[in-house]
Amino acid sequence: MARQQRRHSTGFGYIGFGNNQSVFNQTTTKAFSSLKEKLDSETFYHHKVNFLHKKLSKAEKEAIKENIRKQEKIRTQKTIVLFVILAIPIFFFIKFFFNKLASNL
Repeated sequence: MARQQRRHSTGFGYIGFGNNQSVFNQTTTKAFSSLKEKLDSETFYHHKVNFLHKKLSKAEKEAIKENIRKQEKIRTQKTIVLFVILAIPIFFFIKFFFNKLASNL
């Protein structure tokens, strides 16, 4: 049984987005695919087996998931702190620029 293709011909008239064939041939990413890859790589790194392997106990699986959750939480906190650190000087620079512009008028 052949895999069903998602290719469409754009020769059937104007379709609204400039008859661009790449609109029809896009592939979607699977939900949580990056986290699933991370889960599998962490498991393989620590236990030398895949995450869905039968040898892993439920406690080991939960420990791996908790480790990934901690990593994601730390990454999110770092992103927020970096954003705040960069946003404050930019905000004051813009405020200074507008005050200087307004004083020149």
